Order: sequence, then C-alpha cells, then structure tokens
Amino acid sequence: MIDGKILIEKLLLYARTFLGLAELDVIYLRNTLLTEFNLSAPIKNAKNISYVTELDVPDELINEIIAYALENKIASSELDAELFANYVMGLLSPRPSEVNRTFNSLLENVDEQEACNYLYNLSTKNYYIRQTAISKNVKWVADELKIPLDITINLSKPEKNNKDIAKVLTAKHTNKYPECALCKENEGFYGHATQPARSNLRTVKTVLGDETWYMQYSPYLYFNEHCILFNSAHVPMKIDGDTVQKLFDFIEMFPNYFIGSNADLPIVGGSILNHEHYQGGKFEMPLHKTKAFRTYKSKKYTDVSVEVLDFYNSVIRICGFNRDSVQSLATDIIEAWKGYSDETVGIVANVDGVRHNTVTPIVRFLEGKKYCIELILRNNSISSEYPEGVFHAHPEYHNIKKEGIGLIEAMGLFVLPARLERQFGEISKILSKQIPYDETVCAEGSDLFVHKNMIEKLLNKYPNIKDESKANLVIREYVNKVCAEILINTAVFKRDKHGISAFNKFLASVEIK
Repeated sequence: MIDGKILIEKLLLYARTFLGLAELDVIYLRNTLLTEFNLSAPIKNAKNISYVTELDVPDELINEIIAYALENKIASSELDAELFANYVMGLLSPRPSEVNRTFNSLLENVDEQEACNYLYNLSTKNYYIRQTAISKNVKWVADELKIPLDITINLSKPEKNNKDIAKVLTAKHTNKYPECALCKENEGFYGHATQPARSNLRTVKTVLGDETWYMQYSPYLYFNEHCILFNSAHVPMKIDGDTVQKLFDFIEMFPNYFIGSNADLPIVGGSILNHEHYQGGKFEMPLHKTKAFRTYKSKKYTDVSVEVLDFYNSVIRICGFNRDSVQSLATDIIEAWKGYSDETVGIVANVDGVRHNTVTPIVRFLEGKKYCIELILRNNSISSEYPEGVFHAHPEYHNIKKEGIGLIEAMGLFVLPARLERQFGEISKILSKQIPYDETVCAEGSDLFVHKNMIEKLLNKYPNIKDESKANLVIREYVNKVCAEILINTAVFKRDKHGISAFNKFLASVEIK
C-alpha cells in the first residue's frame, strides 16, 4: 500500500529540487495535492525521503502515483491512473507564463543553449519526455554502407500508415478538442482514451515570419534535443518562400539547432499534415555529413554555392553568407519544382489539378555563420504498379518500412516500427535453427507473414547460421540495405546517366549550371 501523505512530501521535495517550486508555493501546492489525493491533512514529519533529490527521472514517483490512484479508487483503470499521474506532474510543474519568463531571461541574458537546456531539462524532469522508455529504443549505425545511415526501432510511439495520414488531412472539422496533437490547446490538457495526456506539456512562445509559433520538445526524442515548432493557428502544412523565411528566422534565434519541415503532401510528408510545424534539434544527420556529388553556379545569385549531394535521394544544397541570396534561390527552386514535369523520368507535376511536386527543406548554420539550406525534391505520384507511391518505399520493402518517409527518414535517420523488435527476435531463432522453418511459420495471417520473402532469402544465403548473435547481425545488415534502397526509391532523379542528365536539366531551368 502506498502512503499518500508520504508520497505528497516526496513530490513536493522533487518539485523543489528539479521543477523550480518556490518555498512560498509549497504550502499551497501541498493543500492542492491533499485534495487531489482525497486526504484531509499532511504528515507532520516524512522521514527517509531525501533520496528523491538524487533521482535522474521521476519514474519511481510516477509508479507510486499510479498505484495510489488505483488503490484508493481515484482511478478505475490503468489508463485513468496514468492520466492522473501526468496531471499531478503538471501541477508540480511551473505555469506556462513562468516557463516563458525563465526561458526568455536565459535567452536574453545568457545564451540560446542555456534557454534550450532549461526547457529540455524541465520536460525530462516533469515526465513529458519519458527518458526511461526512450532508452529502450534499439539503435545502431549502418556504417558498412557507402553513405552510413542511423537506424532505430522506436518502442515509444504507435505506428501510422499513409492512408490514416491522408484521412486526417482531408477530414472535415469536428468539435474535437484539441483539434490535433500539435495545437496550443494541448498544453495542460488532461487527456483521455483517444487523446494523449498533456498536463505536463510546456511550450515557449516565439515569432517566425511575423507569426506566433510555439516551441516544445518531442516526447519521443528521435534524436538529441529533438524539438518541435508549431504554428499557433491550426493551418495545414505549406512549403513556399515563407517557409524558408520562417526556418531561417528560427536558426537566427537558435543557431545551436538545425530546423526542417516535412513536405506538405501525403506519402512524402510526415504523420501530421493538417497543422503546420517544423522539427529540429542538436544533431548531425547523415544528410548533413554528405559531401557534394557535383557543384554548380547560379547565374542569378553569384554569391552562393550550389551542390547536388552524394546522397541516396535528390538533394540540392545552397550555402552562402548572404541570407537574402540563399533564401531567394531556395524559393525560386521550390516554386519551379512545384510545376516541373519530366515524363522521361516519371515526374508529373500535376494530375487533374492535383499537385504532386514538393520539397523537404532543412536549414542550419555552417561554420562562420554561413547560411545553409538543403532541399530534398519530392513527388507523391502513384501508379498501378506502385499504388502506395512511385517515389515511396516499394512493396518489397514494406515489411521493414511502409509508413511515410518524412523529414527525419529523408535525412537518413530511419525510425522503424516497434513491431520489428518482436518479429526480428523470432526470425533470428529461425535463422539459427532454434525454430524449424516450414510453411506454417509464415502462413498468411501470421505475425511473420510480411517477412516471408525476407526469411527465405536469408535462409538461402546463410544456411549454416548456428547462433542468434550471427543471425541478428545478418538481419541488421539486411535492414541496412533495405533502408538505403528505400531512400533510393524516394529519389526523383536516380543516380544513373539518365537521371543525372534529367537533374541537370531541371537545374538549368532555374539558371543553375
């Protein structure tokens, strides 16, 4: 049994140590917690709770809140108890106005990294970022590839497919509150079965392109200091010159981070297309490390460098010390690409008035405060052969990644679905002969049915594997090659003679040679 009175004192001590709870607010918050815990008076002397000041994460306290809520009928289910625990952590956290005051003070009087550290640490300590769950994600680097990729099997976020994403984009507005997972109204929202708890979410207000935006950290942390910027208005994703301006506005305020936008069309966009948002952080993506395949010059903007990258997909890198030149050339390319067709390489800009061309833009500062933007050219056409997307992961790779290839994957960090951890465990036992392979193992409807071709290929190629460690290595090498092939699938201009010529033809259309 959890002693609620002692738990309250632990929570207060934790909030004073890690969440900025002021001494003048302790009595007030204690009384608030007594009400929430259905208690009438506090304990007079809580002993042996000093260890709380040394906790790296609040998981132990969260588990106690959940147990107490269930034991005392505050919650009727595990889900209700988890929502209650998040609500309590929200009570312990500083109010949004206080968070913004502290953040802005650090931004103005110290530097941008200290301001970011404050919000990031707060989000970790108040359980919005669940570090313990995130630490269980499986991660590795596919460094045997010519261009290494970062790969992770994400265990902390449910999967979405392209059809679900498209439905959200085209759905009529309802009275749902908050309207989507990114709306400002999520801050402090209690949550329910179909809407995640956001009681402990804290954001900071900023201005991008004369619009009000908010910054928060991702609860899933796909990479270091993974932040999310979202428009204060619930407006759909849009890629144009204004997007480029807003991305550059952000890095001028936060030169410690890169920032990028998902494309604004289904299949090639991210999982949320109905609310304009960007993602960034303090991380060097595989794309960022990639050198030039070819260099070019802009006739119109002579003070910038232009490169086509030696990467899997079709990327243009523009760099220069003059922001206006870099921004203007990027805008010219975006607008030209939207209307560009070259049927010799399968690129059709519009079909029946529906646009198919867009870009995934990423901006950052290079050494010496040189502006840099990378434009990944995208096209979301479909065909009878590729109904899920011509420039999307092809069907033979859907067992590994069927979901949209958005901003993060397009930069070379693959976030693979959680189902793979379980399935790969079974496959490793088959490859190492711990489980005999027959037609029933991969029968239609079974968990491994989607991997039938993969399993048979690996069994034929590696018939003599005897231990799971070798089997796991073989599986990873297979996955690494598949991820590379998926990015090649997304390339609108393939890296062959015909594709290179077609890419040069497009660049020439915007006076780049």
